[in-house]
Amino acid sequence: DELRGPFNPLRFRELRVFRLSTFNYKVLYASEFVTLLNLKHPENERDERLFAFVEVPTTRPELDEHGGIRRMVAFENVFMEAVYAMRAEQAKRRRRLYWNRLIVHIRNRLEVNLEQIRSYAAQMTNRAADLGLERLVVYTRRLDPARQGENEVELLFENISGTNFTLRGRNPSREPLKTLDAYTARVVRARQRGTLYPYELVRMLTRSELQVDTAFPKGEFQEYDIEIDGTSSHPVPVRRPYGQAESNIVFGIVTNHLPEVSEPVRRVLVLADATRDMGSLSEPECRRVNAALDLAEEQEIPVEWIPISAGARIDMESGTENLDWTAATLRRIIEFTEAGGEINIIVAGINVGAQSYWNAEATMLLHTRGLLIMTEDAAMLLTGKRALDFSGSVSAEDNTGIGGVERVMEPNGQAQIRVRDLFQAYEVLFRHYRMTYAGTGRQVPLRRHSQDPTDRDIGKSPYHDPLNQGFSTIGDIFSSELNPERKKPFDMRQVMSALKDQDQEHLERWQGMRDAETGIVWETRIGGFATGLIGIESRGLSRIGEVPHDGPESWSGGTLFPLSSKKVARAINAFSGRLPAVILANLSGFDGSPESMRKLQLEYGAEIGRAVVRFQGPIIFVVVARYHGGAYVVFSKALNPRLHAASLEGAYASVIGGAPAAAVVFPGVVRKQTQADERVIEAQRRLSEDDSFTQKQYEAIYQEVSAEKQSELAQRFDSIHSVQRAKDVGSIDSIISISELRPYVIGRIERGLDGYRTAEP
Repeated sequence: DELRGPFNPLRFRELRVFRLSTFNYKVLYASEFVTLLNLKHPENERDERLFAFVEVPTTRPELDEHGGIRRMVAFENVFMEAVYAMRAEQAKRRRRLYWNRLIVHIRNRLEVNLEQIRSYAAQMTNRAADLGLERLVVYTRRLDPARQGENEVELLFENISGTNFTLRGRNPSREPLKTLDAYTARVVRARQRGTLYPYELVRMLTRSELQVDTAFPKGEFQEYDIEIDGTSSHPVPVRRPYGQAESNIVFGIVTNHLPEVSEPVRRVLVLADATRDMGSLSEPECRRVNAALDLAEEQEIPVEWIPISAGARIDMESGTENLDWTAATLRRIIEFTEAGGEINIIVAGINVGAQSYWNAEATMLLHTRGLLIMTEDAAMLLTGKRALDFSGSVSAEDNTGIGGVERVMEPNGQAQIRVRDLFQAYEVLFRHYRMTYAGTGRQVPLRRHSQDPTDRDIGKSPYHDPLNQGFSTIGDIFSSELNPERKKPFDMRQVMSALKDQDQEHLERWQGMRDAETGIVWETRIGGFATGLIGIESRGLSRIGEVPHDGPESWSGGTLFPLSSKKVARAINAFSGRLPAVILANLSGFDGSPESMRKLQLEYGAEIGRAVVRFQGPIIFVVVARYHGGAYVVFSKALNPRLHAASLEGAYASVIGGAPAAAVVFPGVVRKQTQADERVIEAQRRLSEDDSFTQKQYEAIYQEVSAEKQSELAQRFDSIHSVQRAKDVGSIDSIISISELRPYVIGRIERGLDGYRTAEP
């Protein structure tokens, strides 16, 4: 009865306020249609929540041309009034509340279907972001055709994972609201720390309800734990209620059914529980990570890891043994990745110490295959800010300033992909699986049917010409009329996009890696085959940040600089044994400036050579414009019998380009030809006999003739050292036209995959 105070009898009944009978309450805000209560449970002092009750007098949905709900004015007005009231209350509090509800009663019958509700709810729930909502409840009436009448319905928009909602309906419940149980208390504790309770993430990946916004495929999860036999641990499946794990690590096999993949996508999922000791690491956690890697190796499936950890455990009862255990796991990660295992990591919280090193060993070394995805509020640290400040070391304004993705981990290339939040991270990861997942007992992904014709002429694809070079199609770039010397700059990504299947997406890795912009790495499909597509940017790019005095002022097209060399080497290693690699090369060589040499150009260029030598599977190298110098060596056919080299018609391939050859290698020839030219001989005669003819005039004639002879020699050198000569001596296998590029590449992939365990579905 005490609850009836702020509610009239109709609102009390229709909003099911009687379900709050076990809670004490305080009215924080009240108007004609909105009431905001602060609830506290008398037997659980930690159970405090905000409940907003909203009465909607009418809906009258306005529909757009596609039948979707554009707006419902009356609903939106009172909904936003409740949102503002709740947000104002949260702003006053030192500690925000994270298990709140917004309860709505719509008086008239809702004349829309579930899909319309879903799309409209996606708009409205976004407006309620950061309110700490556990769920949004809508009470309404809907037509029941089977009973030829109306039914009362309770629509539950459940915020399982912190910022993303699912939708389900049920008959309105009359059960009294219960206080938080132990499981829910952990969920709330995780949200208070800006993280996600591990079993809630499992629910996010396996939920079957209608999803309001981000649509994850249906899935299942089989939890595992360990069985200790002497000094060894073995993974064993367990069946127990969620939340019963005995350590800070939860692991098991998660399966999702992606519509584009013909078989279930299975991974070993490893999750950290930051609600227990901040996810610290000791023997129980390390044993379980090791067992998870054993399980992935046995099942021949990837590992998917969402870590949040303060590093090795620090307490009064344990010490260096915890470091020894983290080292043992470090060794197991190295063994797993060196054997070809794939570990994909999503960093969506703070990782410190040992956990950061585990992330590095799993994804950052040149031999590793997996992705490292970071959210914008996450960080990887060796030492946290407070410890750095205490020790007198250099720190930043917060942990993300020390090891966050925006300023540190994406520019240095250690985080391969930057995302807004955990849901976007999973969208990226599912794209990766759609293109690269092979499955148990298969080395490469299954070929997928594509509507894009195999024999499509990519030369006819339109080209947006940002540099005003006169190109309107991809074919114009490689035209003997518009670009005879193949020296005009162009956008390589547009060429790559024209080559890939037009009905398939692509995923770019290391896109934000600073100073590596001239290397481009995509995962995509060509002819239905999952492919690693690598391109060398062929236009000049401005440098970001300070430019050293001994380095280039901009990143010139067709050139590999130290970090772009490192990116390309990492990509080739990541694709080895899993995806065929296609490399589109307009490559004049490695940059040899003092800055590049100081920044390990030789080492990273050599890593490309080693990656090519060790590459397993077909690797197709296509010269699209020019191909010279040391870069020729690290992509040579002599490195790997599986490497197939082709060239577009009119391209150039040589030890050095014609212009530098004439200027540096053959200056004596140029000098002799210049001195033998009649114009120079006549100028010499006039200089000695005609007092009015000056030395300056003579030098002008000499320089003009010398430049002419140098250009002629460069053209003659290029004409001799053509791709035809490279083919004649066996350096290149084929010369093709731009119209043949797509069918040629698809055919080479198909032949190169012979012997691999793959087949069309």
